[in-house]
Amino acid sequence: MSKRALVSVSDKEGIVPFVQGLHDHGVEIISTGGTKAKLEEAGVPVIGIEEVTGFPEMMDGRVKTLHPAIHGGLLGVRSNGEHMQALKQEDIGLIDYVIVNLYPFQQTIENPDSTFADAVENIDIGGPSMIRSAAKNHQDVTIVVDASDYRTILSELQEYGEVPASRRQRLAAKAFRHTAAYDALIAEYMTKYVGEDAPEKLTKTYNLKQTLRYGENPHQNASFYERPIAAEATVAKAEQLHGKELSYNNINDADAAIAVIRDFREPAVAAVKHMNPCGVGIGGDIAQAYEKAYEADSTSIFGGIIACNREVDEETADMMKDIFLEIIIAPSFSKKALKILTQKKNLRLLQINLDKHYAGESRVTTVSGGALIQETDTLSYEDVETTIPTDRKPSDRELEQMKMAWKVVKHVKSNAIVLAKEDCTIGIGAGQMNRVGAANIAIEQAGEKADGSVMASDAFFPMGDTVEAAAKAGVRAIIQPGGSKRDQESIDKANEYGIAMVFTGVRHFKH
Repeated sequence: MSKRALVSVSDKEGIVPFVQGLHDHGVEIISTGGTKAKLEEAGVPVIGIEEVTGFPEMMDGRVKTLHPAIHGGLLGVRSNGEHMQALKQEDIGLIDYVIVNLYPFQQTIENPDSTFADAVENIDIGGPSMIRSAAKNHQDVTIVVDASDYRTILSELQEYGEVPASRRQRLAAKAFRHTAAYDALIAEYMTKYVGEDAPEKLTKTYNLKQTLRYGENPHQNASFYERPIAAEATVAKAEQLHGKELSYNNINDADAAIAVIRDFREPAVAAVKHMNPCGVGIGGDIAQAYEKAYEADSTSIFGGIIACNREVDEETADMMKDIFLEIIIAPSFSKKALKILTQKKNLRLLQINLDKHYAGESRVTTVSGGALIQETDTLSYEDVETTIPTDRKPSDRELEQMKMAWKVVKHVKSNAIVLAKEDCTIGIGAGQMNRVGAANIAIEQAGEKADGSVMASDAFFPMGDTVEAAAKAGVRAIIQPGGSKRDQESIDKANEYGIAMVFTGVRHFKH
């Protein structure tokens, strides 16, 4: 008895030569709709699905393969006598291969002009049912959902005369991943559409972007996955123009650097080490911004990741080439800049589209036995209502510097303190167990530059000690959330030293 294959694909890339190869190995082809028409056009002999089911396609193709003549042929276990007798009694033939990919749901919802009705119409029903039936019965049936497997299957047919059991098992595992990812995307879309913020079940799906050499440390395995519909202004969508393969730590640091520069409209450069900004500068052009970011911490920037929100030009590239950098990220690089920077063979150059608005994706953090999910912190200075509780009000220039410092401190690990002056950070205290400790680190790093600077804190001051430390270093203005029971102590200290203080009412913890 000749073997039979059921073919029904939305993505028809490579399908004709593959099915022709199956036919050449004596496999009878059953097909539906547009797939059948394409195969017939190519001269491949095809049996229509209605000839197998004895039932016409109906409801715009919604019902065509949901039939015992199809699923009986897929689910019948060849070694089970009762199964085989039932199939013979009902005159149902076996199906040995299923080649299916699904309605383009993702492509549909990616189209900004698509409607909810369009999305629903592109939810495949028959396809997943056939895939799951074939995958469940993989000891007898070969299920193919990925065009990248076509060549391997034909090679194994040529070599062994059949698809080996180990291959069928691997293909079945891939098939279940395929339908799970498809359903997860539909579930996410529908959940968002109906406005569920905390659904009782949460399923996320990701596609493998690359296998990494190792993780945070060489003894840890790691891979990089991307969301099926990732925002453009993200590390997952960045295009690598030059340099060696990205590492696990590179990707994390690049993500942190991109997050910083997304908050700036003026030309800005952020240098990042171990997911903390070590220097941020703004200027009239990107060269000025880079120079300020470099001067902010010329020691820590060595071996760091640089992110720019403007094209890297020749002048900027000429300055960048003089130190060791892991990655440079920018919306674009001029031809002359590329000529300069590509001379460093290991330097990674990433191009990223920052023009599209970034609304912020939910952040998923795994913990032992579970996961935490929250909105991304995209709150800007313009979104908050500030108050000034001190006697002295900040000057316009101080206010501009405080805005900059507040944008940066949001991206520094808590407890966090940032000092800024003359359009660049001059001291950053990150990840400390107490706030005055973070302030002391930032002040020590700033040194003499602290005199006349401004300070930003990611959370309120629990007592007046941080304000006193800032005052003694010469800090002239402070921006912080406020909201402590002991706010008055900090206000009194600020008044004592003539410091202007701004309350934002918003904290920016980052763990």
